[in-house]
Amino acid sequence: MALAVPKSKTLKSSSMTDETCWNAVKTRDASFDGQFVYSVATTGVFCRPACPSRLAKRENVRFYASAADAEAAGFRPCKRCRPTEPPLHKHYAEMIAAACRTIETADDQPSLETLAANAGLSSFHFHRIFKIVTGVTPKAYAIANRQKRVRDNLKQSSSVTEALYDAGFNSSGRFYADAPDVLGMTPTDFRSGGANTEIRFAVGQCSLGAVLVAASAKGISAITLSDDPRELVHDLERRFPNATLIGGDSEFEAIVAQVVGLVERPGKDFNLPLDIRGTAFQHRVWQALREIPFGMTATYAEIAAQIGMPKAVRAVAGACAANEIALAIPCHRVIRSDGGISGYRWGVERKQVLLEREANATKKKKT
Repeated sequence: MALAVPKSKTLKSSSMTDETCWNAVKTRDASFDGQFVYSVATTGVFCRPACPSRLAKRENVRFYASAADAEAAGFRPCKRCRPTEPPLHKHYAEMIAAACRTIETADDQPSLETLAANAGLSSFHFHRIFKIVTGVTPKAYAIANRQKRVRDNLKQSSSVTEALYDAGFNSSGRFYADAPDVLGMTPTDFRSGGANTEIRFAVGQCSLGAVLVAASAKGISAITLSDDPRELVHDLERRFPNATLIGGDSEFEAIVAQVVGLVERPGKDFNLPLDIRGTAFQHRVWQALREIPFGMTATYAEIAAQIGMPKAVRAVAGACAANEIALAIPCHRVIRSDGGISGYRWGVERKQVLLEREANATKKKKT
């Protein structure tokens, strides 16, 4: 059964069917807001897909491509979901953006109840919407924001304790426990620009330009690409101005050669330990990237679904952009849902070359 719209009207998605629309209504899926509305014959109103009103019987429901089409058919807009106003996802995005600003500027972490009350929602509904929009829970967002504050404050405060409390940590124990994964070192060493930390590094050349490889005692902490090798070294120096940067010896040069091999002869194993630094969400995304088979690609939406957060597509893209270990954490294998290539920290052109080489190497293996 086709949608009840004039033949001159077209749906926004060629895959939109009555069955798809009905499933969206049954599950109150807000992601379909703006793609169609539905009318209820027994009430004479039309609603958004996510309307909280009692679910109508299927035989009384018809679907329309727009609110204007439903009004032309003689139905009036629902007073609960207000389908003639801008799509709910825009409203939700603005509402959650305001909540994020509240979290970011508050001296103390706002409670879930306070954030929900400010948004005019129940705690349960607010928590659900916040996670859909941002990809993380309000608590996780607040923790990540405090961690960012600590990184910033450590460079300015007179003591580590002052930086922690200024960032909103009422207890330093939890942060110290997570510090190696967040900072890559102790807060004291991070505050002093990497003092007491040794970082070995070397710069090599490959067909994609210069490649810098840096490693802590724990493992590879950075693989970066650029046209200018000096830019790579200066960036490392800016990140850790007081760390002891040690030029790579012959053993480390062999590691750089392995990294260059990932570019020139893709398909070879790279099993060296990594020193991966980031938030819990970033770690989940980066692990999913490492599970993309060689020669294959995945979309940002597929990665979001794989980590159990299908609405967190933008957050996944942000985690890919924050990756500092190119090639070994293959963020170049993530593409847009339409197959387009974009969003590579080291340049879209390099991303295109890497994907083409991996695809060609896969074809050769098959033949």
